[in-house]
Amino acid sequence: MSEPHPADPADVSGADERVLILDYGSQYTQLIARRVRELGVYAEIHPGDWDGEAIAAFAPRAIILSGGPASVLDAGSLRIPDRVFALGVPLLGICYGMQALALQLGGEVEESWPREYGSAEIELRSSAPLFDGIRDSADGAGRLSVWMSHGIRVKKLPPDFVLLAGNAATPIAAMAHASRPWYGIQFHPEVRHTPLGMHLLQNFLRGIAGLGNHWQMDRFEETACRRLRAELPSGRVLVALSGGVDSAVLTALLARAIGDRLVPILVDTGLLREGEVTAIQEVFAHFPFTLRVVDAGARFFAALTGVSDPEAKRRRIGSLFIDVFTEEARKLPDIRYLAQGTIYPDVIESAGSGGSAQVIKSHHNVGGLPERLPFPLVEPLRFLFKDEVRALGRTLGLPARIIGRQPFPGPGLAVRVLGPVTRESVLTLRQADRIFLEELERSGLLGETSQAFAVLLPVSSVAVKGDGRAYEPVVALRAVVTDDFMTAHAAPLPLELLTRVANRITNEVPGISRVVYDITGKPPATIEWE
Repeated sequence: MSEPHPADPADVSGADERVLILDYGSQYTQLIARRVRELGVYAEIHPGDWDGEAIAAFAPRAIILSGGPASVLDAGSLRIPDRVFALGVPLLGICYGMQALALQLGGEVEESWPREYGSAEIELRSSAPLFDGIRDSADGAGRLSVWMSHGIRVKKLPPDFVLLAGNAATPIAAMAHASRPWYGIQFHPEVRHTPLGMHLLQNFLRGIAGLGNHWQMDRFEETACRRLRAELPSGRVLVALSGGVDSAVLTALLARAIGDRLVPILVDTGLLREGEVTAIQEVFAHFPFTLRVVDAGARFFAALTGVSDPEAKRRRIGSLFIDVFTEEARKLPDIRYLAQGTIYPDVIESAGSGGSAQVIKSHHNVGGLPERLPFPLVEPLRFLFKDEVRALGRTLGLPARIIGRQPFPGPGLAVRVLGPVTRESVLTLRQADRIFLEELERSGLLGETSQAFAVLLPVSSVAVKGDGRAYEPVVALRAVVTDDFMTAHAAPLPLELLTRVANRITNEVPGISRVVYDITGKPPATIEWE
């Protein structure tokens, strides 16, 4: 496998003031990093037990210790590396991070009873820079709404720490060192359910750590292009263009940097949405390169024959995609590099920032192509979150219909056809999906949803069409609203709209006689069905 092309963000404008987030397995760790970056400060996530020398080399200006599902009382539970304390930089421990901070500095922790999960109120007991301006926003009694999620609490403060806030269930809900910029909070400021959480994080970053508002996408674009020109001085760069936000922004960035030396290839798997290939060709028609489109639909449907398991679908599609792409690449002269639209969540979720998080689904990016192609890998977006990629796309002048595209699974419609995938089932789903999105757009509600799509179910139901009995498959509609895609709720679409969509699908799509609407939130469900 070729070594990845260097992608250190230190020499990209705004990344010189770094916040290190040590991950102890919380589902919200990525959200902490996103919130920090929303405040204009660069942050990276690394394992909770990251090597001390690596921490020193990273040179953080502040460190945040995440929450986690484990108990600090368990044998073998992760501890904060000693180097964290030796650096002397501002610290903020959240949930598990606070408990580990207390335990390692001489305090005591215990199991909570009663436990606190969800909304809670804490009473601010002392003034501190971490709560500057927040006390004024709390109610008259100094009570603050927060989001709790813990079964362990700090029982006794470590030496030299003072109590900042608490309540009956969690008497020590926030603490601070008397002379050092070290803080612990039992609640989660990164979630929207803590209304003043962003204010607290801003106090930590600005007032305590003295960090400025330097992480911005307009600066990123300028310096990233300059860096790419220096590191890709000659030869052609190959990129897989899928039409999704990540690959589209990657392509636009590389085109800005190296012009016609970029060679984008679009592999038409036959599993894309209706009109997808034409739309991509139109968007990139005036760019300084020639887009190569490979029609490989027949090969993909053959590979999926009889396959029902969603992960098996992903593996077959991913493997064949690599084969097709590799075949095309070998036909081209003077290819020196391979570019991928890997973004930061891909890196975290596929590799795991610290071995504590589970891999829920496999990703197309992060590995795969580099193992088959002998080219250095270029991943200029690998440190960006999705919202940052969209902001970069706007800076690069991509149209709103690309920047605002809703997420679409890498394996395409194959994982929205539950059960075996055939050309006919994909055609059926594609038509139903188009109708749903058309009606959402006509109603002005498409932009009010974070992700909306149709799913073809592997069940049939009885229907009456004309004077005859029919027994045909069911289509499920799914539309969710979410800030971060970690939690989501079903979009409250009007019944009139859903009825119109159902009527159109059952009348216009052959073989469909029933339409249902999925109202399940995340959790417990995921957004996609497979």
